[in-house]
Amino acid sequence: MGHKVVVFDISVVRALWETRVKKHKAWQKKEAERLEKSALEKIKEEWNFVAECRRKGIPQAVYCKNGFVDTSVRLLDKIERNSLARQSSLSKEGHKWSSEFVFELFGEHWKEFPDSLKEQTHLKEWHISNTLIQIIPTYIELFQAMRILDLPKNQISRLPAEIGRLKNLKELNVSFNYLKSIPPELGDCENLEKLDCSGNLELTELPFELSNLKQASFVDISANKFSSVPICVLRMSNLQWLDISNNNLNDLPQDIDRLEELQTFLLYKNKLTYLPYALLNLKKLTLLVVSGDHLVELPTALCDSSTPLKICSQLYHQSVFQPSALKPSIGRLWNLPNLWSYKSLGCGSCQRGIMNGLGLKTKSRNQGHS
Repeated sequence: MGHKVVVFDISVVRALWETRVKKHKAWQKKEAERLEKSALEKIKEEWNFVAECRRKGIPQAVYCKNGFVDTSVRLLDKIERNSLARQSSLSKEGHKWSSEFVFELFGEHWKEFPDSLKEQTHLKEWHISNTLIQIIPTYIELFQAMRILDLPKNQISRLPAEIGRLKNLKELNVSFNYLKSIPPELGDCENLEKLDCSGNLELTELPFELSNLKQASFVDISANKFSSVPICVLRMSNLQWLDISNNNLNDLPQDIDRLEELQTFLLYKNKLTYLPYALLNLKKLTLLVVSGDHLVELPTALCDSSTPLKICSQLYHQSVFQPSALKPSIGRLWNLPNLWSYKSLGCGSCQRGIMNGLGLKTKSRNQGHS
């Protein structure tokens, strides 16, 4: 029995594959048309457009009308040109971006923040001073990259609770405003290193929640109405500089030695009558500034000339600093090599004198700061 040989026409196979290729290309074209008309593709386009506008700091109100987004490329270019022109104009009036991540605002003609600021959520620093702004907007919580809030010499009467959501905040300066309280939510800013609430005049306490600020190394609450060192401050274990001058302190807490890292302690212009022995436990303390008018007692060990502690006594009721002005019980301090005195010339002048005194090269011990 012989073998059968099957013969195929190659043209038949070729025609079969060509038919399949044509059908596949037709399907691809139809699918592309469907996607082009689909809502999903439109949403993707709008999303990319909105992301680009936000990256360039363009306000949403400009490109979104009645809930619809205009994705015209020409519109994007026009918006960007107008935005740059507006920023340039505002810079001349005291409103500018000194860099891509820094916002500055100054001048008494500003009573509220510019509307465009809300869209600048990439900013890392605000520097706002000498304005008539009274309220910090709640949308500040959107600025998650914020590192520095520098807001001195404004009319700010309160801080929003939303400030506690700025987890990356490292410096907060709200000095010389009109604050009467600090929101406890600020204690959630666990990376805060510097807090300046000086010169608010009516501030009497800090919330206990600020005890969570374990990274804080600098706290200035001078020129307020504190009657005691806030408990939360005593729990800031990394604190190195504490200024609580020009308040209503009559004494210091016995557990002041909890501040083991403290190096500079400014206490002048209070009504302290004695200094606690716990100060001797602050091994890293190198500068202590007090007002000697009311002092009647202090640890004898502070008179030890071998101590590295520098003591500045500010006798601001005396026109001329004299040894006899000291209370008899601490008159021996006049022979202390580390005692430095400054006449009261105002808070700023005294602080300049203190900073000069850190070198202890420019002032004679027998002269007041002038």
